[in-house]
Amino acid sequence: MKNVYLVLAIVGGILPYVFFIDFFSSEGIELTTFVGGLFANGASAGFVVDLLISSLVFWLMMSAQDEPKPWIYILINLSIGLSCALPLYLYLRKSEDSGAH
Repeated sequence: MKNVYLVLAIVGGILPYVFFIDFFSSEGIELTTFVGGLFANGASAGFVVDLLISSLVFWLMMSAQDEPKPWIYILINLSIGLSCALPLYLYLRKSEDSGAH
């Protein structure tokens, strides 16, 4: 399962940027346009709100587990996305668990 997390972290780091690069190349790098696109309709707004809540839960989970450096995953979550941060976190946790045995 550990390797699945690693593959998902890599894919989760690449795929969002495929869409971001496409968006920014056609719309320009303008934060208000980007945020407007996120909430352009009910379907996209629903996905965004779901992602924001899931990110918050991830941050709270790390805090509850006394993760020593949660800011690394929060930074990855904010700059790349939860699709990279969460599987990377799980991969590294699985690596720590494997090393403890």
